[in-house]
Amino acid sequence: MAASAPSSPWSGRLEWLQALVLAANLGWTTLGLGGYRPETMVVTSALTGALLLLHGLRWGLFRPAARLHPAGWWFLPFLVYAAANVMWVTPVRWLGWHDWLWWAQMITVFWVVLNDITRPRPRLLLAATLGLLGFVAVVLAAYQTFVRPDWLMLGRTQAEQFLGRASGPFGIPNSLAALLLLFFPPAVMVAWRSGPAAGRLLAGYLALAYLFGLVLTVSRGAWLGLGLAVCLWPLLAPGRTWRRRLGLALGAGLLVVSIGWSLYATVPPMRERFDALVAEAGERTRPVMWRGAWALFRENPAWGSGAGSYNVAFEKHRPEHYQLDSKWAHNDYLNTLSDYGAVGFAFFFGAVAAVAGICRWRAGEAAPTQAAADGWLDDPRVRQGIGLGLLAFAFQLFVDFHLKIPALAMTLAAIAALQVQRLWAVPRPQSGSTGGRRFGMLALAAVVAAGVPLFVTTHYRAETWRYSARQAMDRLVDAEVTAYREVLEPVQAALARATQTDAGNAQAWADRAQATILWAHVEPVRTRELGVEAEQYARRSLELSRAGIEPWLRLGAALNMQGRWPEAGDAFGEAMARAPNNARAWFHQAYHLSLNPMTRAAARSAAAVSLRLDPGYRPAQVLRQQLASAP
Repeated sequence: MAASAPSSPWSGRLEWLQALVLAANLGWTTLGLGGYRPETMVVTSALTGALLLLHGLRWGLFRPAARLHPAGWWFLPFLVYAAANVMWVTPVRWLGWHDWLWWAQMITVFWVVLNDITRPRPRLLLAATLGLLGFVAVVLAAYQTFVRPDWLMLGRTQAEQFLGRASGPFGIPNSLAALLLLFFPPAVMVAWRSGPAAGRLLAGYLALAYLFGLVLTVSRGAWLGLGLAVCLWPLLAPGRTWRRRLGLALGAGLLVVSIGWSLYATVPPMRERFDALVAEAGERTRPVMWRGAWALFRENPAWGSGAGSYNVAFEKHRPEHYQLDSKWAHNDYLNTLSDYGAVGFAFFFGAVAAVAGICRWRAGEAAPTQAAADGWLDDPRVRQGIGLGLLAFAFQLFVDFHLKIPALAMTLAAIAALQVQRLWAVPRPQSGSTGGRRFGMLALAAVVAAGVPLFVTTHYRAETWRYSARQAMDRLVDAEVTAYREVLEPVQAALARATQTDAGNAQAWADRAQATILWAHVEPVRTRELGVEAEQYARRSLELSRAGIEPWLRLGAALNMQGRWPEAGDAFGEAMARAPNNARAWFHQAYHLSLNPMTRAAARSAAAVSLRLDPGYRPAQVLRQQLASAP
């Protein structure tokens, strides 16, 4: 078991408060598109900070002699290393802190659940919250499938590529599938165990609902991950001979094949997805991202290309036939190698492997009386179900970026902590000096109380303003010129607030330069003046980070507005050097060349390259038509 139950009644009350805060955080983040949008993360980060603050107060005031679970300490070196990587390695520091906060939040949830949610009833509250969230997610998925296929949470509209597949409260169907992978095997095992009939019936109903939701997602990666986990699990189970393990693994494999064939034969969307997988001889887009991540790792094997840098660093490895915006590598293992190098990978996934290994080694040490005392969570079958769900989730990480979705990372951390807590018993604390522990925990509470409002929520508030402004500007590509004023006025105000709130966000400065450039459509007589202003913003962005192409494109456009054509050419040349196969970079180069009658032939060639890279890129299509009629 974890540390002994505290004697102070206030400690127990704080444990209940922590469980309620975590339950609220999981619900808010999951139902807010998984925490993908920064406005959701403003509240999520505040609730996570409150959770850590309560932890510091509780251990500093009421549990100074208790022992912290050793599994939590395994992950702190990674957080320290990742922070150092942000400070001294990454070329995109604002994105590095964004990425670091995701890791910190996941590890915080793991730490708090592991050390604080130790009593049966608060644990039951947490488990019930997770089970209910899974069920609500399936209900939303059914609504999306049978009523409004284009519906998403927060008034959003589903992307065309995902129509026909359910994503529930998330934006991506694979994210919903990952959530259900964590819930489905434990629910099956709770229904299978001996116990009250009502509880088993409820668990069986939830298991069927989760299975139904998995079918609605039509997620190949989830089904393959679950199938591999089911086949591999008998080989990992302790207490059996190898002959029996191999027999069970073979039986599990036959069961997986039978279920898979039944789904293939009876569910048309599933059949179409797997037929496409066979027809395309595997994935078309993911291997491109994987090769890019591997190339970045090989260039920087020790420290990586820098925290949060994959999207920017990928440009130099972008092949001609691939024009998607790849924020992450669609493989959390490769993404971590790419961003943090072998050192960061070893710190985090080495810690995961070490904790998992110790838990498996100690799995048989729990006293048999605990099952009766602590309920379903200590039932060996239920623990096996949780382990099976975690293993299936781990397999799916090979084809997706679930650790970058806050709700999934938090859910994973909570479930893993509950599992570790029951498998890795911690002896009762020894008496001794508690002054250092008390001071350290109270200091942690003070740092969290000051740091979360000043840094974390501020970071997300600024990103909220920037993100909404950028989306509005992107929609102007298809808008009429008369819409520029009404769109850009709030955009400029939002970007001004973003840069004032978080002056270190280089993307916000680049976006502010773009908004200023677009304002020339509203006041063309001020074009030169606006160009000077936009140049200042673009250069401020470049002072913060010279990586990526957007600051260079904005600088080139601003210089063109001032009539400084040769200098603008140098800026566009820098963008081309960083992204030689980016259709957008070629378009901006073509537009720049089109401004000089002497280089219009070169402009036509550049526009042709842009359209060869991306035949559907509308700005390049318009420019090609204009150049065709130009002398």
